[in-house]
Amino acid sequence: MNNPPPTDPKVGTASSPPLKLFLRRVVVQLLRLRVWITESAPVDLWESTYFWAAIVGFCGAFSSVAFREALQQMEKLLYQSNNSLEFIPETLPWWARLLIPAAGGLVAGSILLFGQKMSSVGRAADFMEAVVVGNGVIRMRATLVKSVSSLVTISSGGSIGREGSMVQLASMLGSLLGRATKVSPAKLRLLVACGAASGIACAYNAPLTGAFFVAEIVLGSIAMESIGPLIVASVVATVIASQFLGAQAIYRMPDFGVVRNWELIAHAGLGVVAGLVAPLFLFALRGGELLFKRTSLPLVLKLGLGGLLVGVLSLGQPASWNGSSVWGNGYGVTDSVLHNDWVWYGLLGILVFKVLATVATTGSGAVGGVFTPTLFCGAIIGALYGEALRALLPDAQITPSSFAVVGMGCFLAGMTRAPIMSILIVFEMTHNDATIMPLMLSCVTAFFVAKSLSPESVYTRQLRGNNIHGGQPLFLLHVRDLMKKDPICVMGTSGFAQIAASLAANTFKFLYVVDGDRRFLGAIALQDLKPFLHDTDLPQVVIALDLLHDDIPILSSDASLKESLEVFARHDGERLPVIDNIRERRLVGSLAKTDVLLTLAHGAGGAQES
Repeated sequence: MNNPPPTDPKVGTASSPPLKLFLRRVVVQLLRLRVWITESAPVDLWESTYFWAAIVGFCGAFSSVAFREALQQMEKLLYQSNNSLEFIPETLPWWARLLIPAAGGLVAGSILLFGQKMSSVGRAADFMEAVVVGNGVIRMRATLVKSVSSLVTISSGGSIGREGSMVQLASMLGSLLGRATKVSPAKLRLLVACGAASGIACAYNAPLTGAFFVAEIVLGSIAMESIGPLIVASVVATVIASQFLGAQAIYRMPDFGVVRNWELIAHAGLGVVAGLVAPLFLFALRGGELLFKRTSLPLVLKLGLGGLLVGVLSLGQPASWNGSSVWGNGYGVTDSVLHNDWVWYGLLGILVFKVLATVATTGSGAVGGVFTPTLFCGAIIGALYGEALRALLPDAQITPSSFAVVGMGCFLAGMTRAPIMSILIVFEMTHNDATIMPLMLSCVTAFFVAKSLSPESVYTRQLRGNNIHGGQPLFLLHVRDLMKKDPICVMGTSGFAQIAASLAANTFKFLYVVDGDRRFLGAIALQDLKPFLHDTDLPQVVIALDLLHDDIPILSSDASLKESLEVFARHDGERLPVIDNIRERRLVGSLAKTDVLLTLAHGAGGAQES
């Protein structure tokens, strides 16, 4: 570039250091690119949303890879071993098993306390809170502090999943990107949701799961306008992450074999069992939180106590556990159950101890996810169920590991109340289509059984634990959800008589005008007809194009209700025309201001009552 350096102080001066000048020029070019993109694809077009969803997925992939790599390096530094964390305690002396989780809890708690003192905005919102009831803002400093604390907890043996921090980091990047590009609050929440989808997709190498996790659990909708960007973010994140982490299945799949027809009934029975047990696990998690709150201990000591309890539970490690322990998220033990023979009392013992360890870790306030521990519990429950069937039907050639695979999905469905996501994640983690029919039947069964026993899922419990009571999020409603389709309109060549008849037969003040392809041209105001009512000759030659106003505000069908209110504020009419998109401008409906206000009022009242 031969142009002289810019003299604008906002861009740089000739006396600026070369590197600083170069960086500022890069920023200017990025801003110009952003303006060009915005002008080429207006924010009302979903093409631009897909573009930013892809960027969020790209960023989320790198944050997820970075967190996993940091976790691996910390574990290598602490234990000088490449073994899965669940099998490391077997190589340690008893005092190390006891003290390492306790020390990790103290350090993790100190990091959280330091972050609280450094923050001036109070408790930081997690991704679900930011999307469901928040404004989409996730603070970077608080998120980084939580992630470092989670890193310490997990690497020191805490019974919690790494996926929680991976999702939070990716969601934070989505929030930062949305705020930097100054998108609307509704789009900001969607970008945060895209970040969450990319985090889950990277954690389990499962792009469909990432999209449906957010769609089912967070947004509560699988409409294309919301799930489309989620899929884009998940796919981009998975492709990028697989370059670093590989594209292989998360779990090595055992020989599932052909599912016989009668076994489908047995798998449905497993769904019933999982649906019955899931509320009990939720109750245990909530009970652990309440018990730690009653101790009135400082935050640091709470996490230290939680780690100490995990250490105590890891002291008892019988031979029937095949070298496993309660440390970590349970991935290594799950893989062992899928490929090795376990005695039933070994399965039952590690299930009880693992649940207690997870309750102690989450109840103390440690940062992390319960997604992977839930998969672990489901695998053990399924294996126990399979062992029971094999004992009852010794000649049926039952493979308990096949029930362990299905148990992962159906117990997850009972815990999250997201059966579609639960089916998809097991399929994507195992790459085996033989699981599909048993999974479908058992996940749906577990969902209905668990829902009939308790209305809460593990994630609504999390929101209520933060004293947040969210009903259906109003930002999910769009103009298309309230508009009245096919409003009264006339052609641009319509005569005065037809115009007058249409206005006289209805109570609205504006009549819409379209062309032959139903493209919106403008509107005719009722008051504009008054000068012609006393003229007998002029109305004979006047057509709609002579009367229309082309400056009438319009709404896109995918606009949010808040955006529609902002447009109504600049318009005196009761209704606004709704078009399909900015490019085509085809008239598809009309939106009444009263409908919007009543909907918002009902939603606000429902939130207060809950």
